[in-house]
Amino acid sequence: MKISVIGAGAMGGALVEGLLKGETFSPADITVADPSQEVLNRFSTTGASITTENNVAAEGADIVCVVVKPWLVETVLKGIKESLNYNKQLLIVVAARVTAKSIQQWMAKDDGSLPPLFLCIPNIAIAQRASMTFLVPVGTNEQQTRMVKDIFDELGNTIVTEERLLAAGTTLASCGIAYAMRYIRAASEGGVELGFKAKEAQQIVEQTVKGAVELLQASHMHPEAAIDLVATPGGVTIKGLNEMEHAGFTSAVIRGLKAAL
Repeated sequence: MKISVIGAGAMGGALVEGLLKGETFSPADITVADPSQEVLNRFSTTGASITTENNVAAEGADIVCVVVKPWLVETVLKGIKESLNYNKQLLIVVAARVTAKSIQQWMAKDDGSLPPLFLCIPNIAIAQRASMTFLVPVGTNEQQTRMVKDIFDELGNTIVTEERLLAAGTTLASCGIAYAMRYIRAASEGGVELGFKAKEAQQIVEQTVKGAVELLQASHMHPEAAIDLVATPGGVTIKGLNEMEHAGFTSAVIRGLKAAL
């Protein structure tokens, strides 16, 4: 099985990095297409095929991933339309707020045929095989859906969902990784104010956040139940939490998520 990634910017490049670290595809099974030779040079020594021609990438793959900015999706898809065999290939489009209806209008062939399609929203942690990815199957069968989910499950966690929830998923996980980074930055800066060197503070915060996530994943506890294990009556943890809430911590997070919809 071969896969092509058309568009190797921040997200497309992260997807390729994750695929290269996985076991589903060998480097020789991966093709990267991008108009920038400088971008392609990143992958020239990995064993993956590289090309500046989108049609070359599209013709040689079982799965074609288009990972470009939303305003470029129509142009790129129309450019590879005649190179795709809808009976043998799957199309995955990674672009926020591009609808299945629009893609189907762009990709409908003269005989009315449409490609088996997945709308896909991962986050940049896919480079480390730690993405939270959302998939919306459109005109696919159960076997195709299971196969694509398995591919992305190897690159993190995957939820197959409805198109109406894709914007919310984008906000919570794709934008959300930036929100998590902002917390890490803020806590690291606080660590410096408390007396640690900057690199030490960041290391402490990174490990603390990682530990919190692994604890919740292993125990399946509600976050508040885990907080109760730490926040002893009259202790420093509850005092710190209450100060954060006085400053609107929970409200600010929710307002930020809703603002990004």
